[in-house]
Amino acid sequence: MFEKKAAMFLYCVSPVHMGAGTQLGVIDNPIQRERHTEHPMMAGSGLKGALRHDAQTRWEQSAWVHKLFGPDAKVPEHAGAISFSDAQIVLFPVRSLKQTFVYATCPTALARLQRTLLTAGVVDAQGWKIPELGQDDCVVVDEGKDLLVGDKLILESFQFKNNTKNSTKGMAAWLGQSAMPAEPSYFADKVKKHLVVLHDDRFNYFVRNATVVEAHVRISDESGTADDGGLFYTENLPSESLLLSLGMASRERRKKKEGDDSTSFLSAEEIMAAIIRGDKGREGFDGRLIQVGGDATTGRGQVVLRFVGGGQ
Repeated sequence: MFEKKAAMFLYCVSPVHMGAGTQLGVIDNPIQRERHTEHPMMAGSGLKGALRHDAQTRWEQSAWVHKLFGPDAKVPEHAGAISFSDAQIVLFPVRSLKQTFVYATCPTALARLQRTLLTAGVVDAQGWKIPELGQDDCVVVDEGKDLLVGDKLILESFQFKNNTKNSTKGMAAWLGQSAMPAEPSYFADKVKKHLVVLHDDRFNYFVRNATVVEAHVRISDESGTADDGGLFYTENLPSESLLLSLGMASRERRKKKEGDDSTSFLSAEEIMAAIIRGDKGREGFDGRLIQVGGDATTGRGQVVLRFVGGGQ
């Protein structure tokens, strides 16, 4: 069905609220999480909707949007030619005693990254070796020794011993070069120096307990004071998080009309190229800042997209 694939990275430049509805608990409006890992995620349907909305605001011809994303829901004549998988966490910012914060990851996240890149035909990922480490160990790249106090890394109130038997320098360099926003280069350079691999269990602790939780109060227009029951808590994925989705393209899927031939339909390669680089004066999405998720009017959901693979 899908003939062309590309990896799509999402770098959060503001807190992001991809909501999972309401729940009974301390956090009233939690973010989306995977059931089996509890890692933060972004549903593929929401990502496709965000890209479609951005395309509609920029591209004048709605027919072009329909070719790529499908027609409006009220008139479903055919399916869209582009799809996105759920975005999975790759890097998560964690407060550090030195150098402010690190880009934390874990073997599971790196293995998923490698799998998605190989699926997208990115051969650079073939030689990567996923580190093996104990619960109280970490792997710091050679350039990140300025993070250490002696041989210990201090994150929040936890300390980890640097495991020098593993090297992630190649992965860190690749992520800084290919997955991060090109400008400003500060953050790409920081990934190359301050990427840290933690044990899966330790990483899970941080992604569960180190998100941004904000208290909101509903104010009465009449009294100017808080309404009864108007206090609620909303969870956000912190800025500087990096996630990864797999973009998948098929040939244009509208029904054949009289007079159409094989050249009348966009190929999967043309669909993917239009999404990444744009076409016929329409700007693509590679390197573009878009809004995803809720709370857009309060500045939430700003992410920068980077594409790798897909015949670029």
